[in-house]
Amino acid sequence: QVQLTESGGGLVQAGASLRLSCAPSGRPFSGYIMGWFRQAPGKEREFVAAVSFRSGTTIYADSVKGRFTMSRDNAKNTVWLQMNALKSEDTAIYYCAASTSNTLAQMRTGIRIEYWGQGTQVTVSS
Repeated sequence: QVQLTESGGGLVQAGASLRLSCAPSGRPFSGYIMGWFRQAPGKEREFVAAVSFRSGTTIYADSVKGRFTMSRDNAKNTVWLQMNALKSEDTAIYYCAASTSNTLAQMRTGIRIEYWGQGTQVTVSS
């Protein structure tokens, strides 16, 4: 059974930083584009960031560009989301996602995702 396991969430004050991690178990995620999505209370799940497998090219939602950085280490089979200058509107459950069916740009749609993590809560107090 393949699972994506996120960690690193928590409660922080506005302006602080957090680093989320996501590691798959059950198999190496060779060839998968990896992404982060989030869902705030009462809102739909939205795209945050994604990274390609080979080149490490990243894309971001406009709302987090310049503050969040996504990276991956294929040898360690892990991806990270470094979140700086956090705002109260970043409060959400953050989900890791993996896809071989999407292009990097198509990850923004949130469809054709083969695997989702269980989510990790990020709460930013103002």
